[in-house]
Amino acid sequence: MHLHETINEIRSKDDLLRFLTALRKDLVTNGEDWQNPTLDRYLEAMQGWIYDMDGYYSNTNQTIPEQPTWKVFADILYAAKTYE
Repeated sequence: MHLHETINEIRSKDDLLRFLTALRKDLVTNGEDWQNPTLDRYLEAMQGWIYDMDGYYSNTNQTIPEQPTWKVFADILYAAKTYE
């Protein structure tokens, strides 16, 4: 299963911790595929994605979250990998 496919399985803090471990490993092994491999760029992308995230959920036919969940947090972390 690919990293982005695991996001839909995140329901708990432990699930998110496993995802973070995999995300970190992905950075180490596939850093050249990341648009935002530095902390500065990653945080900037995270900020931009959070600002625009309602559009992402609308465009993917998902309910726009009113409150963050463990899955929403994983969406944010994963999106910051490549968001411009």
